[in-house]
Amino acid sequence: MLEGITEALDLLTDSSAGRDASVRQAMLMIITALQGQDRIEQRCRNMALAARQFSLLPPTAPESVYDEIWQSLTLDELRVPALSGIAANQPHGEIELF
Repeated sequence: MLEGITEALDLLTDSSAGRDASVRQAMLMIITALQGQDRIEQRCRNMALAARQFSLLPPTAPESVYDEIWQSLTLDELRVPALSGIAANQPHGEIELF
């Protein structure tokens, strides 16, 4: 996230780039970086919740209970149709980890 914001700030201060286009691009870079950070935080919270729920299950719990726990985990970007798939359409130069 820090790299994305730093790149955006560098772009904003670069006088050789067209001002309007560079401002729009920098804003997009900052937003994408912040959305990426939010996605990582959501996934970490989901993994922690799943781990806590798994630890409470008896060793004989059926696979369907584990599946139900996984299926109960959601991301805001998947629940809100306007956000779904937005990150996949933005050029970010980062490796998709999740």
